[in-house]
Amino acid sequence: MFTGIITGVGRIAAVHALGSSSTHGKRLTITCPADYLDDVGLGDSIALNGACMTVTTLDVAQQQFTIDISAESLDKTAGLDAVGAINLEKALRANDRLGGHIVSGHVDGIGTVSHFAQVGESWELRVLAPKALGKYLAYKGSITINGVSLTVNRIADVANGCEASINLIPHTVENTALGALTAGSAVNLEIDTVARYVERMMTAPTAA
Repeated sequence: MFTGIITGVGRIAAVHALGSSSTHGKRLTITCPADYLDDVGLGDSIALNGACMTVTTLDVAQQQFTIDISAESLDKTAGLDAVGAINLEKALRANDRLGGHIVSGHVDGIGTVSHFAQVGESWELRVLAPKALGKYLAYKGSITINGVSLTVNRIADVANGCEASINLIPHTVENTALGALTAGSAVNLEIDTVARYVERMMTAPTAA
């Protein structure tokens, strides 16, 4: 489990195919900020742009690790198939502060940035979510975008999905990889866990 509070901005330094067909996944080499991996071990979970992955090799001296990502996961996520900056979050410990909201690290869909511009000292980020996720988005509700826990300021249901508007403070822009987004960027989305249970309670058949 995670909280959506990014603990470091790393970089996908290399991408290696694990086979020659489209059914094969890839091995990613991730470089991290200084000392980031000092408390990480083999098999630990780290969220990469909001997708929970397992550390398969570890080089603390070089502050880098590798993960293997399946073809299925590559198909269901964005930003994990090419070199570039990436948001990192280590798994939540039982005694940690829950600074964001409960995040599973399972991507529910891929959204598209429709607008990203500075407004005063902050930034307005608008993301078009797939229509199937629209019912889970609510004013002042939580959403995870590329692993970052964010609050929805406004929603608009449109013909091809649901557009969520989010305000990013300078700290978030400066300390995550969200600042590199532009209109048209694909982003990983995870809906609020509470919304999943509400839907289930509302739609599950009741006992006779």
